[in-house]
Amino acid sequence: MRPERTLRIIAGQWRARKFRFPPLDIRPTPDRVRETLFNWLQPHIDGAQCLDLFAGSGALGLEALSRGAAAAVFVEQQRDAAAAIERLLGEWHATGGKVFCTQAQHYLSAAEPHGFDVVFLDPPFGAGALAAAAAALEPGWLAPRARIYIERAKREALPPLPALWRELRAGTAGEVGYHLFERGATTT
Repeated sequence: MRPERTLRIIAGQWRARKFRFPPLDIRPTPDRVRETLFNWLQPHIDGAQCLDLFAGSGALGLEALSRGAAAAVFVEQQRDAAAAIERLLGEWHATGGKVFCTQAQHYLSAAEPHGFDVVFLDPPFGAGALAAAAAALEPGWLAPRARIYIERAKREALPPLPALWRELRAGTAGEVGYHLFERGATTT
């Protein structure tokens, strides 16, 4: 079992605030990658509705709330991780955060679709969950021009993604490959 680990919020109202997450098999997005991602997302975060699918430590959704997102929905199947995010939201008096302890696919098939402005897709590497989650987001879960962040193992190719998704940016850091997509307009 891994020891308890600590992360920090990079910017916003909780800047430099540190938090611990449970000693589970969770691979949080590295600080350097989060900083780059939120630089890319800067014009789209203020007032945004965010979905942190496969939330893990909650670092992506928490960073979004810290930087002015109106709401963040955290979906995490590991009970201890979901409870830690819920506890942190309470301790920080965070408004707009909601946690669902369930599998990502179950959430997307059971909940009422909501047009999210920003979606974070960071499933466990090697689980094969990325393609199914991306497909399940269409239609109904994404606002027009939504931004979709994808994180994957650098050695793995991106799976087929919805035709409306257009890649805006990409990068690598260590073993991580990361991408930012925009959902294009639908054609009628």
